[in-house]
Amino acid sequence: MSRPVAAFFDLDKTIIAKSSTLAFSREFAAGGLITRGAMLRSAYAQFVFAVGGADHDQMEKLRGFLSELVTGWDVEVVKAIVRDTLTNTVEPLVYAEAVKLIAEHHEQGHDVVIVSASGAEVVEPIGEMLGADHVIATLLEIEDGRYTGRIDYYAYAEEKARAVQEMALQRGYDLTECYAYSDSVTDVPMLEAVGHPYVVNPDKELRKHATTHEWTVLEFSKPVALRTTPAAKQTLTALAVGGALAAGGVLWASTRKRRPDA
Repeated sequence: MSRPVAAFFDLDKTIIAKSSTLAFSREFAAGGLITRGAMLRSAYAQFVFAVGGADHDQMEKLRGFLSELVTGWDVEVVKAIVRDTLTNTVEPLVYAEAVKLIAEHHEQGHDVVIVSASGAEVVEPIGEMLGADHVIATLLEIEDGRYTGRIDYYAYAEEKARAVQEMALQRGYDLTECYAYSDSVTDVPMLEAVGHPYVVNPDKELRKHATTHEWTVLEFSKPVALRTTPAAKQTLTALAVGGALAAGGVLWASTRKRRPDA
């Protein structure tokens, strides 16, 4: 029998048009988590992320900003805000081409895995809305129900590739037959880990790398009414009644051994 196949998707600027975490800054401000000044800083960080290609230095600055921003936040309040505002916040940002591609992989019997440097509290419900089978995401340290500002596990750059390889070992994926999609040159290690790498709306350096290695370049631009898709309808119904995330695959990242940030 042939081994199972997975399609690994970066989230920010690959499936959705901006940073998934910063997309909620207005909602976090309305919920009393951040000040107007912090919201403006979030808007600026989002602008830099959107137009600057989000290279390694920018991502490190963004990580530092977000770590500082969330320190002391109540975890359950964050989850509630994300759950209650998910549709209005994320839906206008989702690329129709990405939703179609996810559906095509499912039709072929492939698992769909979202691999994101954003926090699991944001990525997991987005993953469920999109119908993803598994999620790999950054894990923030929590003490007494609040974020400490430290990071337990950072799903970024080479760590994404290691996580993909670890999941492949656990679930039996044949990586030579697997797919990966990303917009950022920082995800080259993940793209190189699979047999079918694709770049989506690539930054300058990734476009250059893709040309050199003859990787396919995809351009995503069309928004979609995500609530009309079957996976989204089921998820929104569950979220509306306060349901938790589906047990199992989508929580894969949360069951990984937590390690101090290097």
